[in-house]
This record gives sequence, C-alpha cells and structure tokens, in this order.
Amino acid sequence: MSVRPLRADAQRNREQILVAAARAFTKCGLEATLEGIAKDAGIGIGTLYRHFPTRELLIEAAYRNELAAVCDAAPALLDKLPPVEALRAWMDRYVDYMTRKLGMADALRAVIASGANPYAQSFELLTGAIKPLLDAAAAAGDVRPDISADDVLAGLCGVALATGAKREQAGRLLNLLLDGLRYGA
Repeated sequence: MSVRPLRADAQRNREQILVAAARAFTKCGLEATLEGIAKDAGIGIGTLYRHFPTRELLIEAAYRNELAAVCDAAPALLDKLPPVEALRAWMDRYVDYMTRKLGMADALRAVIASGANPYAQSFELLTGAIKPLLDAAAAAGDVRPDISADDVLAGLCGVALATGAKREQAGRLLNLLLDGLRYGA
C-alpha cells in the first residue's frame, strides 16, 4: 500500500501542529494540553487527532521534526557561509535544539515508556550533519582534519547540558570549542 502525499493545506496544518507541540512540550512538559496545542497551531482538536491519534505519536513527531530541522540546516548554512562560519552557526542551532529537547525530557520519557524510541536515529543523523561541516572547514584549512563528528557532537552535548538555557554562556563555550578545533589546523 502506498502512502499518498498530504495536500498542501494538510501539510501546512501538520507543520503548524509540530511547531506548536514542540513549543508546548518544551515549556510545559507533560502538562501541555492537546487542546492548547491545537489552539496555538490555529486548528481544531479533530484536525490534531487526525494527524496524531495519540499524545505519544505527537511528542515523538515533534521531537523528530526538531531533529530534522537542525540536521537539514547544515547544507543550507554551507551554501551561504564560509565553512568555519557555517560550522559555528550550526553549533548555535544545535544548542537551541538541545535546549528544546531538554525541555521536552518528561514528554520524551513518556514516549519511551510507551515502547517507542524517538532517539533511534538521532546519533547518525546528527553526526551526518556535522561531518560535511567539519570536512569543508578542514579542507579550507580552518579546523584540524583529525577531529571526528562524534567528538564534536560530544563537545556540543557537553556545552548544551552544562549551560541549559544560558545562551550567552553557551556562546562563549562554543567559541572555546571552535578555538580547540582550530588549534593545529
């Protein structure tokens, strides 16, 4: 059985739901109401349930949408910025993503408790987004060529976990991480 693509209005509704859900679950965790999410998305509750029949499916889809957005940003950044600037801009996006993910922690635990694994492909997708950024910056002579995407991801996770929503401090630590990547380039 093939899956038909969504009509443009249905796709727009789905995207609005996912943005509103990520915002609500980040801010309120499991206290977020589906009615509030529907209202924030500008749609009716029936439309929300047509797209996401369960709360867990909505939480998982919202998380995966956030993950896709941060990963999909890498090629666009490389297209418009010099490689090292694209890498640094992506690092900021990653910390923002992690801040939202940490806000959704209780909601994501509920998804895991239901038997799903929203993180199943996260590591591969994230390292896949980082690698071209690192490769381009190394080819330009701006960062060391011996650093793996795994190592950078670990450093970014550390910055995000240590700083939480303190963006100014996170920015300073990201600059420090980038300085370390440049050392010996």
